[in-house]
Amino acid sequence: MSGIAEVTKGLWKENPTFRLLLGMCPTLATTTACDSAVGMGASAMFVLVASNVAVSALRNVIPDRMRLPCFIVLIATFVTIVDLCLNAFFHDIHKALGIFIPLIVVNCIILGRAEAFASKRGVWDSFLDGVGMGLGFTVGLLCLATIREVLGNGTWFGLPVTPEGYQILVFALPPGAFITLGFLIGAMNHVEERRKANG
Repeated sequence: MSGIAEVTKGLWKENPTFRLLLGMCPTLATTTACDSAVGMGASAMFVLVASNVAVSALRNVIPDRMRLPCFIVLIATFVTIVDLCLNAFFHDIHKALGIFIPLIVVNCIILGRAEAFASKRGVWDSFLDGVGMGLGFTVGLLCLATIREVLGNGTWFGLPVTPEGYQILVFALPPGAFITLGFLIGAMNHVEERRKANG
């Protein structure tokens, strides 16, 4: 697979949010505002790229029976770096994301890519895979957050975009996350079915 295809597969074909349905906990919980969604996406992308590269570089050194505990330790190291950096430099985003930053350690996208891809491929391919999947996750979060923030709060990245009183409160609440996610997955599946039917 070419480098461009490796990166772009995470945006559509293997999008973690809408096609693989991975990482649903942060997807539903951190998408009430676009800045939180971008912060979560960027954090997960850093951990994904760094852990993919580290796992790929160490894949011949890590004993087979110890690979999952070793992957968890590597991932936890990068999550700690992200957590401390966000707290130091982007405290508002760190505060908004709360417990979901440390929970990146157990995010199935990260561990899944380490086990299924990085442990079997070279460093460069693993880097590209991490970038692609991270971008796909971030774009998915941003799409969901844009709809929820605009409809639920009448803002986009905190800037007012709809008149006062035109907000639909359910989109700012947890049920709005499920409703929006369902419609986006349905739309993506519909587009994919039409694309396959046309050829």
